[in-house]
Amino acid sequence: MLHVDDVTLTFPRPKGSLRDRVSRAFGVLPEESLPPAVTALRDVRLRVERGERVGIVGYNGAGKTTLLKVMCGIYSPSHGRVAIDGDIACLFELATGFEMEASGWDNMLTRGLLLGLSRAEIRERTRDIAEFTELGAALDRPVKTYSAGMFVRLAFAVSTAITPDVLLLDEVIAAGDVRFHDKARGRLEEMVERASILVLVSHSMETVRQMCTRAIWLHDGTIRMDGLPTDVTAAYESGAA
Repeated sequence: MLHVDDVTLTFPRPKGSLRDRVSRAFGVLPEESLPPAVTALRDVRLRVERGERVGIVGYNGAGKTTLLKVMCGIYSPSHGRVAIDGDIACLFELATGFEMEASGWDNMLTRGLLLGLSRAEIRERTRDIAEFTELGAALDRPVKTYSAGMFVRLAFAVSTAITPDVLLLDEVIAAGDVRFHDKARGRLEEMVERASILVLVSHSMETVRQMCTRAIWLHDGTIRMDGLPTDVTAAYESGAA
């Protein structure tokens, strides 16, 4: 299960640079020159149980990816809590934990450990990960020498080498050329099939209708509508709940 209980997340007002702080202390800059605090999520309450596939839709800036980050622990709520029963995988922060000076092989180990795998489990999966990347001898080189497409291949292959109970997915994943993108999509579909719970952020209403059993319309950090994918996507597309 995945429970989000009355979660509010507020990003505090930034302090600004040291120069700005000194200027304000001497009255050179007014206090109002600082950007205000931003509340990204407001009293979000969401309960997802085993077997559910939940699609989250909303305009840019609605808080969709922020909600995923709260669910997986990247952000701590200002108020409320998140409770998860089961292993969780977040497929939207693919580059987290990579060392640009290290080789592809070394980064497989580092990223795998961050994903919760043991060293033995990583060793068991290393060959499959390497074959999936199709990077060959490039895995011996520092990651900083990779092209953007090569890096995404490696990050994607390692990040999808686990079998989570709860899968959090931002659909916007580019994984190299068209052929590899099709291969990556097939791997994602296998992960979705195995996961007990899926939470998917997508701008494609058709994807939400096809893949999900439930949909949520997030608007200005609050849940505006929660229901069947056909109903929620129709309301979102028409602009009225």
